[in-house]
Amino acid sequence: MIDTDLSGKVAVVTGAARGMGRAFAHRLAALGADVAVLDLDLQGAAQFNEKLDAESVPAEIIAMGRRSIGVQVDLSDRAAATAAVREVEAKLGRIDILVNCAGGLITPMERSAASITPDEDIRKSFAVNFDSMLFCCQAAIPGMRARGGGVIVNLSSQSGVSVYPGGVMAAYAAAKAAVTHYTRCLAAEVGPWGIRANCISPGIIMTSRVAAQAAARSVGSDAQAQALPLRRLGTPQDCARALEFLATDLSDYVTGQCLCVDGGAVLSPS
Repeated sequence: MIDTDLSGKVAVVTGAARGMGRAFAHRLAALGADVAVLDLDLQGAAQFNEKLDAESVPAEIIAMGRRSIGVQVDLSDRAAATAAVREVEAKLGRIDILVNCAGGLITPMERSAASITPDEDIRKSFAVNFDSMLFCCQAAIPGMRARGGGVIVNLSSQSGVSVYPGGVMAAYAAAKAAVTHYTRCLAAEVGPWGIRANCISPGIIMTSRVAAQAAARSVGSDAQAQALPLRRLGTPQDCARALEFLATDLSDYVTGQCLCVDGGAVLSPS
C-alpha cells in the first residue's frame, strides 16, 4: 500500500493566506507536513470575508499540531522570493514540497480580450502568475537537488488549456499556459535529480475571492455549472484532493503532467 503520510516533510505554499492556497496548506498539514505560508498579504482572507479558525493560516496550521511560519512577500520580485525561500529553509530546515498557488486574474474583463489588453496588464499578469512561480522554483530546486528529491506543483488554469468565449482573459491565459509548458520543461530537467514537477489546472473554483467577484466578472453562475459534464462548480477541496495525489507517493511515477480539475470543462470547445 502506498504511503501518503507526509510527516517530517516541509511544504511551501504560495498564495496560501486564503482560498485555494489555504486549502492546499490545510491538506498538506493534515497529511503530516509542516507548512510555510507565503503571501503578499498574510491577512488576505479578511479582504473577501473568508473566516479563519485562528488569527492567520499559519496559526491554523500550528493548531493542527504542525510547524508553520508565515512570510509576507511580493514573490514577483526575484530577490524577495529568493529571500523568502531561504527564510523557510533556515527556520524549518528544508523544503520537500513547493506549491506555487500565488497568482490571479489582474485585468478587468472589459479590457482583457487579446487585441486590447494594455501593456501594463500583460506585464503584471506575467509577473504575478509566471514570474512568482519561476523565482520560487529556481530558489527551491538547489536544496531539493542536494537532498536527492522533491515535489513541485504549479497552478495553471483552465484558461491556460482552453480558450474562453471571445478570447477574454488573454494575458492571464497566456501566463498560465506559460506556467504549464515551463513545468513540463522543468520536469525534464529535474527528473534525474529525483524531483517531480506537475501542474494542476483548475476550472471555476468557488473560492471566497471568486464568490465576491462573481457578478462583476460573470463567473460562478448556475448556467456555467449546468454547462459542465459534472453539473457543478469546483471547490477548493476539489483541488486539494488533486494536490494530495501529486504531492505524495500516489503519483511517484508521474511528472511533467497537467491535471485538469474543472468538472470536465476542457471537454467542451468554446
